Amino acid sequence: MVRQGTIDSPPKPPLVPGFECCGIVESVGESTERFEIGDRVMAFANYNAWAEVVCTPEEFVYKMPDDMTFAEGGAFALNFVAAYMMLFEIAKLREGMSVLVHSAGGAVGQAVAQLCFTVPNVIVFGIASSLKHSAIRDSVTHLFDRNSDYIQEVKKLSPEGVDIVLDCLCGENTGKGLSLLRPLGTYILYGASNMVTGETKSFFSFAKSWWQVEKVNPIKLYEENKVMAGFSLPNLLFRQGGSGLVKSAMDKLLCLYDQKKIKPVVDSLWALEEVKEAMQRIHDRGNIGKLILDVEKSPTPLMASDSTETSEAGEEEEEPEGDNDSKERMPFIH
Repeated sequence: MVRQGTIDSPPKPPLVPGFECCGIVESVGESTERFEIGDRVMAFANYNAWAEVVCTPEEFVYKMPDDMTFAEGGAFALNFVAAYMMLFEIAKLREGMSVLVHSAGGAVGQAVAQLCFTVPNVIVFGIASSLKHSAIRDSVTHLFDRNSDYIQEVKKLSPEGVDIVLDCLCGENTGKGLSLLRPLGTYILYGASNMVTGETKSFFSFAKSWWQVEKVNPIKLYEENKVMAGFSLPNLLFRQGGSGLVKSAMDKLLCLYDQKKIKPVVDSLWALEEVKEAMQRIHDRGNIGKLILDVEKSPTPLMASDSTETSEAGEEEEEPEGDNDSKERMPFIH
């Protein structure tokens, strides 16, 4: 979304993308008290995180647990903080509630699933491409194909609907999500990946997704006792002074990590020179968990059978069984 200019007010190019990173403290400012040179840390950055050296204010930096790897550190902060704040700060997740999450195989989706299972008797309905089902089936209670009529399938299992819907797609999924909410349920929009369909910004794709969004009538929300919300962690951090709220969430998340109740899911590691191929993997919705740019990794030579080309950008292609196993440059890390 940043690359195509569909995100709110990105810096003018040339720019270095990236909102989070991890590494070793190389230098500190004179007034810095919480960190020393040599500390292993995770950090948020207002862009410029995809780099060998990152500078960011102290308030956005957190010490990594001793047993956390750098791959996990790069995959932890943004996804788990976003998932935590949506579930517990906005939707007030409690025992016995039900949650529907889109893109259940993605990094935020996997963080949502793990956090839900820290609360007793929470039911998680996951929506994902059928190609990912075998890898993520055990991470959710019920799993449905994103191209199926999942609305009816969910209603068969939960006729009254669900308590929380987390939507990173937008478009036609907005109306579907609202229709699934039970009274006092909360729908949260935290992305709009349906607007990214090609290699370049497309006004047609943007307009199509916009017009597919069900126009929300406040009176209808009032009559049906439903809550509609939005969440953007970068805006909360860098524009709205929310670093204190985020630190509180991080403290709780690091306790859960120490208790081995949550663990970031890393899809694959990539050299900086491989950023194009890494972004194509995300664009094609091929990842399960987080992709990491590793500054110490050397580029992997392309295999003859390895290709990131697709017949239509943004559309998932059917692949022969076992095809992913041959792509050694994109190993899953368990």
